Amino acid sequence: MDDAELRALFPSETDLAGGASPMITPVHQRRTLIGGELVPWTGRTVPVLSAICARHADGRLRQLEIGSYPSGGAAEAASALNAAVAAYDQGRGPWPTMTAGERIGCMQVFVSRMAKHRDAIAELLMFEIGKSRADSEKEFDRTIDYIRATIEALKALDNENSRFHLVEGTIGQIRRTPLGVVLCMGPYNYPLNETFATLIPALIMGNTVLLKPPRFGALIFDVLLDAFQAAFPKGVVNMVYGPGSEVVPLLLESGQVNALTLIGSSRVADHLKKLHPKVNRLRAILGLDAKNAAIVLPDADIDLAVRECLLGALSFNGQRCTALKMLIVHEQIVETFTRRFVQELDKLVLGMPWHEGVSITPVPDLNKVRYMADLLADAQAHGAQILNRRGGVSAGTLFYPAVVYPVTEAMKLYREEQFGPIVPIMPFADIETALDYVVTSDHGQQVSIFTSSPDEVGRLVDPLVNQVCRVNINCQCQRGPDVFPFTGRKDSAEGTLSVTDALRSFSIRSMIAAKQTEASKALLRDVVQQRRSKFVSTDFLF
Repeated sequence: MDDAELRALFPSETDLAGGASPMITPVHQRRTLIGGELVPWTGRTVPVLSAICARHADGRLRQLEIGSYPSGGAAEAASALNAAVAAYDQGRGPWPTMTAGERIGCMQVFVSRMAKHRDAIAELLMFEIGKSRADSEKEFDRTIDYIRATIEALKALDNENSRFHLVEGTIGQIRRTPLGVVLCMGPYNYPLNETFATLIPALIMGNTVLLKPPRFGALIFDVLLDAFQAAFPKGVVNMVYGPGSEVVPLLLESGQVNALTLIGSSRVADHLKKLHPKVNRLRAILGLDAKNAAIVLPDADIDLAVRECLLGALSFNGQRCTALKMLIVHEQIVETFTRRFVQELDKLVLGMPWHEGVSITPVPDLNKVRYMADLLADAQAHGAQILNRRGGVSAGTLFYPAVVYPVTEAMKLYREEQFGPIVPIMPFADIETALDYVVTSDHGQQVSIFTSSPDEVGRLVDPLVNQVCRVNINCQCQRGPDVFPFTGRKDSAEGTLSVTDALRSFSIRSMIAAKQTEASKALLRDVVQQRRSKFVSTDFLF
């Protein structure tokens, strides 16, 4: 497939104008949510360019402009911060002092309103970031499921903490309480699901939130502003727009942000944490870089390994932190493996997100295409080959996946996280070579191993679990199910996310204690029976 064939996959101006290809109604956001008010926006805006290009009469491909959102700045960020701080009110605000049941009620209002926007949000995901229709709908549905699972997890956690403990003459009750103001920044590849994986637990535990949307995927949050406003008390959710280099330092340097949650790069996270005047007071929940490897042993089921590695490397164009970004294949089978891998890759469908069965879609940014081309050029300059005939061909925002072999330490692809449709493959003869790659990596999220031998599973799992936080046996790396812990070692993460772990990440244990005397018992009995406290309570959530 040459440049012209890729170019022809994009809709023409005529197709779009005549309805032969789907076209989104542009979303021009002219409001923001601060302090519980939908504040009109009359300032400068940031245009949103779609991952989808249009073929113009002059032969050029141009990204569609599908909307805009407020550019924001220091003044607006300061207003959002002040609103969040006021709503938290040193832990005395209505939201942090609500019972778990009351906060659950607000969250249920939100999720019921959010559910009405499935089609609109899925369409925006398709056009903003180039995600296929099926995957866009799946992201929305999975997010709804995540919210509901979080609600059930909080019920279980609160019920577990609803009893008193009698230990060594002391009466105690231990509950989880909020941290304060949370700055939440999500990623472009899963702008809804990954953002909400931190936003929802932060909110439901009683924190107030500053939400800064990602640069790609920002428009979906305009759709949800009314739901945020209707469901939560004033100042609990506040939007922050503007260049990250300008507004994020302002927020963190204030010292009024108590928790930072970021899905992004470790370099950025390291820089941001240092901006806080009292780093020990800043809780960080971070999902960062990953360079997940697959280790394929000689006795592996090759058909299974190829299938899982193909999915792991190229689902959503490889733009997943859990993607397989290095395939380490034993030299005895590497020729067979690469041949079958290329054969299966050639069956993948390239096209627009609305095409049936599409696997490879446009990427959101032309800079991503240029970066992929640079990685390929560097690998070839150091002796690698592109094994598939069309690998690395591009047109506009479409980039045909490239299988690169053999990858060596001299190449950027050896260590850099490509976060795109390039599949590096390196051979190994001694298993220590494969293990050494994982051990010496700056990243420690996950690894996949492919083998049919119980002995090899045992031999590999024991050292690998001390290097990464999830070892996948004969399957690709992935995040779910959401009840499993999701984290990483080294530069890959800080804190743990899962439906239950996230509730703990965004809260801290607090307790009341009294001597086990008749007077104390009578006092606490009165507090509970007369419902004088929302913290000291034995209510059970059904």
